[in-house]
Amino acid sequence: MDLEEAKEFKERCTQCAAVSWGLTDEGKYYCTSCHNVTERSKEVINTGAIPNTKIQAISRGLKRKRKLEKGWDWYVCEGFQQILYQQAEALKTLGVGPELKDEVLHNFWKRYLQKSKQAYCKNPVYTSGRKATVLEDNPSHSDWDSEPDLLSDFSCRSFVESGTDSQPDGRTQKPFPISKASQSETASICSGSLDGVEYSLRKEKGIVKMTVPRTLAFCYLSLLWQRETITLSDLLRFVEEGHIPYLNAFQHFPEEMKLYGRDKGIFAIESWPAYEDIYKKMIEIAKFLDLPRFPDITEDCYLHPNILCMKYLMEVNLPDEMNDLTCQVVKMTGIGEVDFLTFDPIAKMAKTVKYDVQAVAVIVVVLKLLFLLDDNLEWTLSNIAEKYNEKNKEDKPWFDFRKWYQVMKKSVDEKKQKWEEARAKYMWKSEKPLYHSSIDRAVVYKRREMVVSLQKQFSTLVDSAPTVEKKSPSSFQFNWTEGDSARTCFHGHGLQGILKKKDQSLTTKNSLYWLSTQKFCRSYCKHVTTYEESNFSLSYQFIINLFSFLLRIKTSSLHEEVSLIEKRLFKTKYSKTKKKSRSRKGRKY
Repeated sequence: MDLEEAKEFKERCTQCAAVSWGLTDEGKYYCTSCHNVTERSKEVINTGAIPNTKIQAISRGLKRKRKLEKGWDWYVCEGFQQILYQQAEALKTLGVGPELKDEVLHNFWKRYLQKSKQAYCKNPVYTSGRKATVLEDNPSHSDWDSEPDLLSDFSCRSFVESGTDSQPDGRTQKPFPISKASQSETASICSGSLDGVEYSLRKEKGIVKMTVPRTLAFCYLSLLWQRETITLSDLLRFVEEGHIPYLNAFQHFPEEMKLYGRDKGIFAIESWPAYEDIYKKMIEIAKFLDLPRFPDITEDCYLHPNILCMKYLMEVNLPDEMNDLTCQVVKMTGIGEVDFLTFDPIAKMAKTVKYDVQAVAVIVVVLKLLFLLDDNLEWTLSNIAEKYNEKNKEDKPWFDFRKWYQVMKKSVDEKKQKWEEARAKYMWKSEKPLYHSSIDRAVVYKRREMVVSLQKQFSTLVDSAPTVEKKSPSSFQFNWTEGDSARTCFHGHGLQGILKKKDQSLTTKNSLYWLSTQKFCRSYCKHVTTYEESNFSLSYQFIINLFSFLLRIKTSSLHEEVSLIEKRLFKTKYSKTKKKSRSRKGRKY
């Protein structure tokens, strides 16, 4: 670049009004103040390559396509489409069928674009410039097969031809009418996307605004529709382990999709996804899309409580014989019925089952039925099992709750410490720097280069170990094998010391039971019940904390689910408490 040769160009910069020009390698003028590149080019004479020959450097390119420094014209919905594409590809790598990406998620996203009036309608919300390039309405092939392209105006397709999906009303008002000049200005200065500012301000009633957390809600809706072997807690754990793009997903955008200014607030996420938040967003999106009843969750489906209970019993190293008891609880409470398990967004009370939380809650109820978990009976039964195992070493061992507690506590503490360390060491700064405006780009990139250089130097000085490769994903966080002397496997242990024969069936020796919740909150309350650890036994606290960590949920959420299972299982007890409360109210009057 030669500043002297650019002095003859005296026009003012359209961005900052300065008269300070330089020449790029292609021979184009650029502003040294704001780095704006013009379409004007300088006649260049190169006598080194071809002597005595005059060459003109002419850069043609597309009419609407900007240079790499400025990027392509793109809309916010195209950015979310990129993230959904990445997540769908990641799920495919995890073993999910390709139809989830090519059919289910494709159709859900297409329906959302239509419902939110961004595409597949006669009057999209984009007020000027080209239309957003979204998925093709062609069942013969899918745009998911390759990364979505960003097309210029003259090659952009019209989406009015979607037939029954198109909006019949041609008088739909646009929420934020913006003139071409103002939109061009905001797109170039305030955001990399054309509608970044407009999208940030858009607050139309009845429209569910797309966010990065809602991309996970879309993924889980698709998984649920396909009845895949991934629960919501598994999905969020895979995100946390880096197997599914979420944090800094914008790093994988095409180089031409420049992201700065308002785009930073839309696509940059600085917190881990929470179970309850994604669960609520999933129901919200399903209702917004007016989705029909989902495919039935039957007994042979992975999400059925009988199968999930078996999975989590193996996960937390509990005896296989407990599965018969969990199946009985599922049958008695009716939570294994198809109508109860199947998600129906258009129902009056649209809600879906928290399949993983429900299965874990059933196991907690079974543990209370067997051991009471009152900090007394479980230790008494452990003493009996310990004495029997010492005298009968050749026979099938009885399940020892105390020994299981010691093994699990050590394993969970180690796993939790590693999890906390990994979170503390997580680099929230993205490899692809974000900046507030195109003017700041050069400074931000220079600072980023300095930080990376300093990190490398520091790593060399402290002789740090190389980064450990990311482990392959697994549905199980704990692995237990028979014959491991360091960690006892309890899968094959029996419940003979806890159960007794009555006629031709087995019943628990323990005939007592305490309810996790005596009285539920009123219907208008946000929560069904409350959970105060100090009000419960230490054994119950350990069990709740164990499963809550396993699913990465709040302890109060699991306690609430346990209470709901108990409410179904002990209807008579709760009906008696209701009658007593009514009689007391009657006496007051």
